[in-house]
Amino acid sequence: MQIKLLVDGGSMKPGPALSQKLGPVGIPINQVIQRVNDATKSFPGLKVPVEINVDFNTKNFDVKVFSPPTSELIKKELGIEKGSGNQKKMNVGNVSIEQIISVAKSKYPNLLSKNLKSAVKTIIGTCVSLGILVESRPASEIEKEIDEGKYDKEINEERIITPEEKKKQLKDYFEKLSKEQDKLLKQEQAALASAQAAADAAKVAAAAPTASTPQTKTPEQVKSSEKAK
Repeated sequence: MQIKLLVDGGSMKPGPALSQKLGPVGIPINQVIQRVNDATKSFPGLKVPVEINVDFNTKNFDVKVFSPPTSELIKKELGIEKGSGNQKKMNVGNVSIEQIISVAKSKYPNLLSKNLKSAVKTIIGTCVSLGILVESRPASEIEKEIDEGKYDKEINEERIITPEEKKKQLKDYFEKLSKEQDKLLKQEQAALASAQAAADAAKVAAAAPTASTPQTKTPEQVKSSEKAK
């Protein structure tokens, strides 16, 4: 039997999915978990795909580890937990081309890329979907420049170390951008709150009777009024 899981690197814990499949056939769950954790300990803090192949007759099993998803590797490079929920308005990080090449090299064996340059473009495509800048610019623009050969030197030399000065420039740029994004977000939220308040006020005003609106009397009120006359 083959069991495919996405586990926390080096810290997989018992779960019902594994217990239900292995428990009835007498395979110790703790042994499986220990083996998986040993095999994935080089990926701390990452979600790692693993494949557990079990022989029910001999009760033996082996663990196959695959490279973490590209998105997980990029987020680890940046030290962030999630991507942007609105890529067109909000960016969540700023990576160097060297960091992209590093991720591309680690993923290359698992990608259907014909060369490293193609793998780099694949990684940048993930940056587009996550809302991550590359070299302080939209990742989609960097994709075009790679096609034009702008980063051929870095890719061919397989540069994976970002110079300290560049790290600082990328960090400073993103910090400034983050402040601008937060300011715009607050303005949008304030505008939405104001529009909602106006809509609510309009509903209240429409529902309330005005002084010029004639009041319909009940039959009892009509009789009482006639008697009073």
